[in-house]
Amino acid sequence: MEPEHRRVLIIGSGPAGYTAAIYIARAGFEPLMLAGLNFGGQLMITTDVENYPGYPDGVSGPTMMEEFQKQAIRFGTDILFEDATSVSFGSRPFRVSTDAKAYTADAVVIATGASARWLGLASEQRLINNGVSACATCDGALFRNKPMAVVGGGDTALEEALFLARFATKVTLVHRRGELRASKIMQARARENEKIEFAWHSVVDEVYGDAFVTGIRLKDTRDGSTRDVDLEALFVAIGHQPNTTLFKGQLDLDDAEYVSARAGSTYTSVEGVFACGDVADPTYRQAVTAAGTGCMAAIDTERWLAEQGIG
Repeated sequence: MEPEHRRVLIIGSGPAGYTAAIYIARAGFEPLMLAGLNFGGQLMITTDVENYPGYPDGVSGPTMMEEFQKQAIRFGTDILFEDATSVSFGSRPFRVSTDAKAYTADAVVIATGASARWLGLASEQRLINNGVSACATCDGALFRNKPMAVVGGGDTALEEALFLARFATKVTLVHRRGELRASKIMQARARENEKIEFAWHSVVDEVYGDAFVTGIRLKDTRDGSTRDVDLEALFVAIGHQPNTTLFKGQLDLDDAEYVSARAGSTYTSVEGVFACGDVADPTYRQAVTAAGTGCMAAIDTERWLAEQGIG
């Protein structure tokens, strides 16, 4: 079967992908979006979003993504809920395939996002969005005046703990070793904060709670002893994994496997391929910044196509 040709193909469907689609569709390019089977990105497992402009009363993550999707469709985006299974960026037009069909495209926008690394506990997975989270900035204020915990030992974990200390009665920082990997200045700030206490040589062995988190069981990494900690929110800060497996050998990735983009733009190492959102952002990882770079990718794409004489 001959591949179907589109001027612009978007891979991914979180805030970055949908925003890129809205802008590109409004410019008349009728983009095709491969939204994926798990469409909507990390916001699909976010119960309440209170920090996105325009939603003064907050909104659920799935509802927000449904509204983004409707807006993209309104302006002419074709959306397929299929995963891209292979890409070829070695020559133009580019080729992208799903299990069902192959496509060619003059330009490709990558918005596949990143996935939080979890502890791997069944109880943790069961309570995601019910007290278990991977984003303190997103969910911390929901647990105001409650005890919380953060798992991790790097700068991100300490940033999360310091942020949560604004709201929590107490923040327990759980770390498997007896010293932190974080920068000295972040360690100093955490140690100076009277709301933060450290659970050294400890891992979370179980998350307690039926409908919502009520506590955790900590296991000592040295002698295997356990103890319980009462709390109402657990934030896992052990890193994110960018969803870039599909692009290895096709695009330049950095040491952490995020797509490398030219500074101040969304241009990747291949002309005509653009990256936006968390797949190229190890720093901010917010819905609003993802949407912003989705807009950037759309504008970069439109200008590049114009330079190629493709309208």
